[in-house]
Amino acid sequence: MSTITTYSLAARIIHWAMALLLISLLFAGLAMVQSLEPWHLTLLSLHKSFGVMALLLAIIRLALRLSQQQPDLPASVPHWQQRIAQLSHFFLYAAMFAMPLSGYLMQSAAGRPVSVFGWFTLPNITPISMELYGFLREMHALIAWGLILLVLVHIGAALHHGLIKRDGVLESMTGLNFSKEQKPKD
Repeated sequence: MSTITTYSLAARIIHWAMALLLISLLFAGLAMVQSLEPWHLTLLSLHKSFGVMALLLAIIRLALRLSQQQPDLPASVPHWQQRIAQLSHFFLYAAMFAMPLSGYLMQSAAGRPVSVFGWFTLPNITPISMELYGFLREMHALIAWGLILLVLVHIGAALHHGLIKRDGVLESMTGLNFSKEQKPKD
């Protein structure tokens, strides 16, 4: 049983940075498939660069998760909910890796370079193949929709714990006090 009640500062910073980054990338991806406006190519270039950044942050985040002790869920959370929380976190991590990797592979299959902010270009690692590109594009889209669903469930569960149950779960990742035992006002 863990004795800590909050995630480390590093874990909290990377959690919120990735939340902002991933939600931004998802919105950018949705915008790109809806439009062929002149800004599309600029957005695509930024999407690729920030996608690589998201992959690097996911690696760091996983390393932190594996190397640091995590707060336990409160005893009031039923076992089946704890299991669902574990599974949803597993799938969130899987999606954090699958999204940028599928995007990179998709671009590689199309023969399009992935330039990271103009600093360096990732090598193509697949043969150029429109069939492979099409498959990977569909996979990228399906993973995106799955990630959107997982993020919504994650946000809903966090808000449920923070605002309704007030059991310390949301507090462990925010550092804010949502618990039932509020300090009396002077």
